[in-house]
Amino acid sequence: MKKLFLASLLGSTIAMCTAAMAADDLKTLEAAAKAEGAVNSVGMPDDWANWAGTWKDLSDKYGLKHIDTDMSSAQEIAKFAAEKDNASADIGDVGAAFGPIAVKQGVVQPYKPSTWDQVPAWAKDKDGNWALAYTGTIAFIVNKKLLHGSEAPTKWADLKSGKYKVSIGDVSTAAQAANGVLAAALANGGDEKNLQPALLLFADIAKQGRLSMSNPTIATMEKGEIEVGVVWDFNGLSYKAKMANPDDYVVLIPSDGSVISGYTTIINKYAKNPNAAKLTREYIFSDAGQINLAKGNARPIRAEHITLPADVKAKLLPNEQYKKVTPIKDADAWEKTSKALPQKWQEEVIINMQ
Repeated sequence: MKKLFLASLLGSTIAMCTAAMAADDLKTLEAAAKAEGAVNSVGMPDDWANWAGTWKDLSDKYGLKHIDTDMSSAQEIAKFAAEKDNASADIGDVGAAFGPIAVKQGVVQPYKPSTWDQVPAWAKDKDGNWALAYTGTIAFIVNKKLLHGSEAPTKWADLKSGKYKVSIGDVSTAAQAANGVLAAALANGGDEKNLQPALLLFADIAKQGRLSMSNPTIATMEKGEIEVGVVWDFNGLSYKAKMANPDDYVVLIPSDGSVISGYTTIINKYAKNPNAAKLTREYIFSDAGQINLAKGNARPIRAEHITLPADVKAKLLPNEQYKKVTPIKDADAWEKTSKALPQKWQEEVIINMQ
């Protein structure tokens, strides 16, 4: 009994010491970040995922000045590499596939936030070079008023029998569209190497004359060009909120399966304000930072570990809708397959357009 007590006491003491060390480390980081006084970002504009809320908090709490230059994931990595002798950016936000690319190119530095253990293994680099702060899951946005007597689809299988127009967008240019194809494949027995089940599904829809060539956007949906759009959940929720009649639309995750991906911060290896960049990542993964992202319709990576305010929670889809979502398991295979997708789409889907 004494041994058990001593072991328990020792464990508690170690845990308390570890927590104290972590607190000291954070205080040191905060002081160093305040001394730098600024954090410059790329691809993190105010109106995307409510980054505005995070920048305001970092300014109010730590006095960090901030500027952002919006650009694509590939451009961010190229900028880090090109400016290594005189870096203008400290931190960026890139699509999940670009985290490993940035590591391979040697342009990032690691930092594990204090909530690291609550980030799923599939969503982070073991060394801390990248970690998804928020996710995107392929969803349907449905205009209920334009279903032509059909029931609103709740799964991929429903798309075959409906009478409505379906849009997935341009698979040759949009990551959202390509991931939509992958989601349909995963739900129908395919995977990153095998998109055939999805190609067959969309070829069938095309043969029926129901595949819309319009991109699923607020404008095209408001014009009635699309009845069902295949989009990232955060885009669908943002579109719905901005529609003239939001109640006409429903956003949902297909119940027979979907793909979950997301976006990761990358800290520039050559950053002039590295501590401010690390503190930014620390804050993004804190409860307050995760809630900020949720306010921008982005599902926080720590969604199951935080309590969202009722009004913020109401803006997101319920956790139970994500039970059958699957992360990309073979990134190398998906990179090859997605590059071949535009030609296959043309040859096997578009050729069937009526």
